Amino acid sequence: MAVENKQVLLKGYIETMPKETDMEVKVSEIMITNHNPPKGSSSILVKNLYLSCDPYMKARMQYYRRSYIPSFVPDQPIEGFGVSQVVNSDHPDFKAGEYVAGMTGWEEYTLISPNHTQQFRKIDLDNDIPLSYHLGLLGMPGFTAYVGFFEVCSPKKGENVFVSTASGAVGQLVGQLAKLHGCYVVGTAGSNDKVDLLKNKFGFDDAFNYKDEPNLVAALKRYFPQGIDIYFDNVGGEMLDAALRNMRNFGRIAACGILSLKNLSDPQSFYHLNNVIVKRLKIQGFIQSDYLHLFPTFLEHVTTLYKDGKLVYVEDIKEGLENAPSALVGIFSGKNIGKQVIRVV
Repeated sequence: MAVENKQVLLKGYIETMPKETDMEVKVSEIMITNHNPPKGSSSILVKNLYLSCDPYMKARMQYYRRSYIPSFVPDQPIEGFGVSQVVNSDHPDFKAGEYVAGMTGWEEYTLISPNHTQQFRKIDLDNDIPLSYHLGLLGMPGFTAYVGFFEVCSPKKGENVFVSTASGAVGQLVGQLAKLHGCYVVGTAGSNDKVDLLKNKFGFDDAFNYKDEPNLVAALKRYFPQGIDIYFDNVGGEMLDAALRNMRNFGRIAACGILSLKNLSDPQSFYHLNNVIVKRLKIQGFIQSDYLHLFPTFLEHVTTLYKDGKLVYVEDIKEGLENAPSALVGIFSGKNIGKQVIRVV
């Protein structure tokens, strides 16, 4: 049986921020038979249900050889984390009808090769947890928040924690975990509505709109008169520079993202880098995949906290693959509120 397979393709490599016109929505056909995937291939055919929009995808839209993950291929479907249902399987670990999470194509149906099936995990259906949460709270962003805070930052009760892009997929969880750990937490976001969300839904001690602050160094001094112990950095740039000025001795900075970087050929200047030495700071970049041995512990811990009502999570869901390009582009200008997800319909 031949069925339509709507896809989102990358037209060509980009040099600056992504635009909707950098992508193309196309409809092809795929054959769904008992022999797709082919016998002996150890592949699985999945129907994608939810797809994740994440900042790291911008780097994959650029031609860049020195990354931890390869660039997308022009004229091929974009790839990203997804929640899918197995249609047919030639893999002994996966059966038709099962729900899985892993790296898949931005399309309705994807044939997953054995090289990629090892990255997939089964999802046990739970009426208390939406399937889409396996792309956020219980997916890569949630795990990034978990290992970045606990493994990289090594927090202590009573410490002062600052989180940038705090209402996003990662930041909202970092702040809540820090509060549960007994820390004082301040976050920043790009709108007053998001600031309200940080304080009144996620339970941050305080928050501010960075767009309203002409002097970020002074702003952080106001919110942290005693200095910052931990900075969970999602943006780099001026915010990181201001944080360096306001860190306490032996402070820790988890370098998670660099949203302020418009393109790879545009270097950023730092005026307070001397504080790394003077204050004996630790700055560590990290990738969640380096800590996959901790994923079962994370999954159990965060699931329990969520079911006990100690964590909340906010998603921004766009309907339909045809709206996927605008959803992805929107996360780089802050149009989303919470974790950006695409529901494939």
